[in-house]
Amino acid sequence: MTIHSTFTNAVDYDSLAARFRPIFARIGQGAEARERERSLPVEQLGWLKQAGFGAVRVPLEQGGGGASLVQLVRLWIELAAADSNLTQALRGHFAFVEDRLNAPPGPDRERWLARFADGQLVGNGWTEVGAPALGEVQTKVTPEGEHWRLDGAKYYSTGSIFADWIDVYAERTDTGGKVIAAVSTHQPGVQRSDDWDGFGQRTTGSGTTLFDGARVDRNDVIDFASRFVYQTAFYQLNLVSVLVGIGRAIERDLSVQVRDRKRIYSHGNGPRAAEDPQVLQVVGQISAQVYAAEAVAISAAEAAQRVFDAHLAGDVEARHAANIEAELASAKAQLVVAELVLRSATELFNALGASAVRVDQLLDRHWRNARTAASHNPLIYKARIIGDWAVNRTEPPLVWKVGRGSGQTS
Repeated sequence: MTIHSTFTNAVDYDSLAARFRPIFARIGQGAEARERERSLPVEQLGWLKQAGFGAVRVPLEQGGGGASLVQLVRLWIELAAADSNLTQALRGHFAFVEDRLNAPPGPDRERWLARFADGQLVGNGWTEVGAPALGEVQTKVTPEGEHWRLDGAKYYSTGSIFADWIDVYAERTDTGGKVIAAVSTHQPGVQRSDDWDGFGQRTTGSGTTLFDGARVDRNDVIDFASRFVYQTAFYQLNLVSVLVGIGRAIERDLSVQVRDRKRIYSHGNGPRAAEDPQVLQVVGQISAQVYAAEAVAISAAEAAQRVFDAHLAGDVEARHAANIEAELASAKAQLVVAELVLRSATELFNALGASAVRVDQLLDRHWRNARTAASHNPLIYKARIIGDWAVNRTEPPLVWKVGRGSGQTS
């Protein structure tokens, strides 16, 4: 493979992050207004595109940032602290980038890396709602001459409303094989709706996408079996990063609120909230929880990096062992980080007065956003899978399916 040492922390993180921190700051300035108005961050994602954020994992020599997976997670966390919706909106994009980085060298991979370096973004189109049975795929691709035709509907299509392409999980009508169809959004056969109705992460562009005779280039229908092996761990790392970023935002907003608070209680412990030892204890406890959550996220990212390194080395056995480790590490991270951040999102109110629950304060958004990110994959199953490995050495499932259970008709 022609992917070099740019993925082994050869790039200085602070120099890399310095390119984006002014943009993160601008994004953060409007985050509360977008939350209040449910305004999609179209302009803000445009800033990131222009700055090359979508290409940070692309090698330097191919126009990207040359970031390692650990560095990518650190950038995700910084962005999520500014606006957690944007980190999650880019989840599908970075997963497709990762897949192309793991693909065999050749014109197809080079074409995609050039697209990423050009600022093009990819959305997500995997999940179907309604009646499909477990493992069934109702979205179909059909060969039509020199291209393919894509028909179907996807929900939870995170980031697709902002994207130039959508990474669609579909089934071939000729062979029944499962594939990824990378479809351009710049055509009438693709219709995107902002109808996500969750109480949190409301501006991730996670609504419905319809495909009606959408054209897909023949080279952009990819056998799902060739998908990069650590995909499930990677997807979960993004959500963990979202949670850690929310944790950082909690610590930041709480510190400002305590510092500026004028009112105190007669049965308190100081002339100002900022000098009350018990209030400071709450802030310190949350700060420690966020610190721990970030350390766990970085550790899980290191495990995923080891899978990528083994893949580049061509060591299949080492890659498999590392992939199990990465999957378990991401599961453990989800359990621990979700608990720490959700606890912080509740405990912050212990350091503030009743006025902190006013709607215009928007402090509830931290819990709503964290709860939404933590609900994507049931944590109870993650705990069982971890325990089954610890006790029985049962390998974790590396590909998941969602659908109607047996005996159910709707």
